[in-house]
Amino acid sequence: MTDSFPSPGFRPLIHRYTGELKAGCRPTRRGFDSDVTVLVECEKGPFFVKAMRNRPGGRRDSIIREGLINPYVRDVSPAVRWRAEDEDWVVLGFEAVDGRPADFAPGSADLPAVVGAVDRLGELGLPEVAREWAETRWDRFTADPGEAELFRGDALLHTDINPSNLHIGAERVWVVDWAWPTRGAAFIDPAMLAVQLVSAGHSAESAASWVSRCTAWREADPTALDAFAAATVRMDRAFAARKPDAAWLGAMVAAAEAWAVHRGVRVG
Repeated sequence: MTDSFPSPGFRPLIHRYTGELKAGCRPTRRGFDSDVTVLVECEKGPFFVKAMRNRPGGRRDSIIREGLINPYVRDVSPAVRWRAEDEDWVVLGFEAVDGRPADFAPGSADLPAVVGAVDRLGELGLPEVAREWAETRWDRFTADPGEAELFRGDALLHTDINPSNLHIGAERVWVVDWAWPTRGAAFIDPAMLAVQLVSAGHSAESAASWVSRCTAWREADPTALDAFAAATVRMDRAFAARKPDAAWLGAMVAAAEAWAVHRGVRVG
């Protein structure tokens, strides 16, 4: 453990919420797009602390949005216990939960719990605060504007389903890192899970059998599922082209392409 923080003013900013440190803070692997993610052992905690630099733009917007949505997703996510902000930082203090990243590999004992957690996401209501957060990130990767309309809906979406964001505990699963929740078609989170399963080593047929356990997937229009599979291939190819040395992006392209082939979708 260490008591080092990213700037001299950070510790005073959070002191009223943490009290005195007991064992300092430990960097974590959660929150890859955050400026700070640490587990703080302290007088009033422990807390998982996530922070972004207080600068205009998407990263600041994401942590503000995560704080706003938290009261409505606590059935599946750790609760935000406090929030702090000054001219340098925006900080969220989450309850610390005892869990580990899920294993998505074929044969993993985590798979039923993972699918159950994604299915529960489809049962969350859409709070008023999220009504204007329309999901549009896949729109520019569709074949035409009509396909983008297939992605519209009134479901609250997590939109970052991956092993690091599903934490397995002794008695429950947490869906963490709500950095960019949106409103859209309910099948989108299960569709993202399908590609992640293929990336983890599943055949497309195996991935399909798992995601078919999600109500939102079973009730989806197959045309919409096909359009989303194609858009995902185009999106992943675009991301991989920007960072050709990122092996994980290449792996996601291969998984998305395999999933599209399984669905009988050709992507030029």
